[in-house]
Amino acid sequence: MTISLQYANVTVSDVDQSLGFYTDGLGLQITNDVSSGGFRWVTLGTDAQPGLGIVLSVPHAGRSDSEGALLADLMAKGTLPMLVFRSDDVDATFAAVRATGAEVLQEPTDQAWGPCDCAFRDPSGNTVRIAQAPAE
Repeated sequence: MTISLQYANVTVSDVDQSLGFYTDGLGLQITNDVSSGGFRWVTLGTDAQPGLGIVLSVPHAGRSDSEGALLADLMAKGTLPMLVFRSDDVDATFAAVRATGAEVLQEPTDQAWGPCDCAFRDPSGNTVRIAQAPAE
C-alpha cells in the first residue's frame, strides 16, 4: 500500500492578503482557484512535489457559523497548527519571505537537533517554519 499527502488546509483571514506570503515568499504557484457560496479556496503547489497542495480558505468556508467562529477565534490566538516547509537554501528563502513583510519569529538558526531553520507568522498569524534540507 502506498499513501501520500494530497492537501493540507491552512485557515487564513483573507485569501488575497495571504497569497503574497505563500507565492512571492515561498515560491508556491496557484494550481486551483475555486469560488462557491461566497467563499474561495485557493490551492497552491510546487513543481518539486506535484500533486501536493496547500489550500487557503477563510474560517467560515464550508463550515457552519459556529465552527467558523471557533476557528476564527483559534486563528486570532495563534493556536492553529503550524506549517513546516523544507528549503534547499534557508537563507534565500528567509530573505524572500522577509521581503513580503511577514513577521519574523526566528532568523535562521542552527538547531541542536540538526536543521538550520527559521520561523514567521503569515498575514493571518499562522506560524510557518522553514528548515534547511539536509545535505545529501
